[in-house]
Amino acid sequence: MSSHPVAETVASLMPGARAELAELVAFRSVADFDQFPRSESEGAARWVADALTAEGFQDVALLDTPDGTQSVYGHLPGPQGAKTVLLYAHYDVQPPLDEAAWASPPFELTERDGRWYGRGAADCKGGVIMHLLALRALRANGGVPVHVKVIVEGSEEQGTGGLERYAEEHPDLLEADTVVIGDAGNFRVGLPTVTATLRGMTLVRVQVDTLEGNLHSGQFGGAAPDALGALIRVLDSLRAEDGSTTVDGLTPATRWEGLQYEEEQFREDAKVLDGVELIGSGTVADRIWARPAVTVLGIDCPPVVGATPSVQAGARALVSLRVPPGVDAVEATKLLQAHLEAHTPWGARVRTEQIGQGQAFSADTTSPAYAAMAEAMAVAYPGREMQYAGQGGSIPLCNTLAALYPRAEILLIGLSEPEAQIHAVDESVSPEELERLSVAEALFLSNYATG
Repeated sequence: MSSHPVAETVASLMPGARAELAELVAFRSVADFDQFPRSESEGAARWVADALTAEGFQDVALLDTPDGTQSVYGHLPGPQGAKTVLLYAHYDVQPPLDEAAWASPPFELTERDGRWYGRGAADCKGGVIMHLLALRALRANGGVPVHVKVIVEGSEEQGTGGLERYAEEHPDLLEADTVVIGDAGNFRVGLPTVTATLRGMTLVRVQVDTLEGNLHSGQFGGAAPDALGALIRVLDSLRAEDGSTTVDGLTPATRWEGLQYEEEQFREDAKVLDGVELIGSGTVADRIWARPAVTVLGIDCPPVVGATPSVQAGARALVSLRVPPGVDAVEATKLLQAHLEAHTPWGARVRTEQIGQGQAFSADTTSPAYAAMAEAMAVAYPGREMQYAGQGGSIPLCNTLAALYPRAEILLIGLSEPEAQIHAVDESVSPEELERLSVAEALFLSNYATG
């Protein structure tokens, strides 16, 4: 780490940062209130609001967004005539999946092998702490040289669009010269990276019905149409033999021209079992950053334990489709729904419902803000040049902000490098990455103010 005064300040703040992250991780703030108490998300929102207030932010507010969740907003005035920077993170998290499979409790921050484990530690409660550390380091070294707005979302993981709609209804609220989205990650630990593109996404629920009710498989099986079998046929139609995504009318043949992802490294990062092939064609970077990708997220059907010998009358699935920059998510949704309906066999009744959507994003990496970030990264990561990578995930707010504020520069950084295993069991954050990126963000704000 650099001996820069800002770096020294951040280093001194790290023990307190760990304690704060532990408090924030302790909230079971999954924005699915059928599974998790609303009070947990509201508690996390209040924690963030209190933290902003303690840092001197003004107009701190819990924003009730149209999807029934809360986002947290605050404004920290800077010098007269200074530029305005919006810092983004989210406090909601993915469900912990099988809590018993975690090596330590998912909502209890635990240090192990030099990393801090807990749901949301990297994605994206660590991002909240990163923003706080950067601002504190600047205050301790002459002050914050820009106007700062902070927005911390409460439902990013659900894709329900509450903050996007709120921003559209209040277009002045998040206006800024530059936006730093703290919800991405370095390509590898220790390799400073800005994310230049994000895939968009759509979520579609598909329901297949064939009978008025379940039937005895011995008496009726073989002639009675099985809804679960029909659904399996439909879902299988979404992939070619090599596993490539095949949605009728959706063109997959785009290429990624930037930083490449070696196949062996990807296998290691993804923990692919020995002997199991990767799916798709083209380079790994093509497949995960520049091409559509369908995933069946869940199927409603009888579990194996307790199953009866029955022909199923109905079955449903939740299907995710990631789409690269250049593909309109609205059009992709229509194509996916049309494909599901067209490929349903045996005249089975099929209904599709879109339940989440976000557009892809592509940044202008030639802007002054990127130059300021590259300079900051060079100090935070001595001897390492800033890289540009894609990200297969989606942050729908990026496109909303780009549409609302077309002159704003948007940068994506964060703590979700491959070892973080975000969305999986045993999510963790590297404290060294938290420290370095906090330094980088602080120096970026300083560079940008004078650039």
